[in-house]
Amino acid sequence: MDLTDQQQPATEERDNSRIIIAVAVTLVIGGALAAAFFLRQPPRQAKTPSPYIAKLKLSDFKMSAAENFIGATVSYIDGTITNTGDKSVTHVMVEVNFEDSMGQVAQREDVALRIVKSNGAYEEPVDLTVSPLAPGKSEYFRLTFDSISAQWNHQYPDITITDVTLK
Repeated sequence: MDLTDQQQPATEERDNSRIIIAVAVTLVIGGALAAAFFLRQPPRQAKTPSPYIAKLKLSDFKMSAAENFIGATVSYIDGTITNTGDKSVTHVMVEVNFEDSMGQVAQREDVALRIVKSNGAYEEPVDLTVSPLAPGKSEYFRLTFDSISAQWNHQYPDITITDVTLK
């Protein structure tokens, strides 16, 4: 046996841990970027408001509150909507902004406006698709809110018509 055979070092295994970590990090970042690209939503097109909105007038606001059957307070805004245009209206969306004591928006709600119809023994808010608002007519409406922010200043909120559908 030769002495030189015993003194040769055994072949060292190369440390691949850094390469494995670099590949893993690259795959994770690449996967996250691919997911973000494929799951992104297309940019929203700004919907131009209907010019017919100018022919709808909201007036005679009244606010009230009542306790429902589970003990929670439900708030209502009643008023009158008038169609001064020449087409029947089948849907109206309004934006209601409740402000705080600093005049900043404490709560913003997008709500479908409902017409109040008498249903025999009681009044019921119904959608305009069931009872369209004819040209030149006025109807009582009701907006219902299950809860309003505690920061609300208890003043009448700003109510703006944001969308209208015509028949």
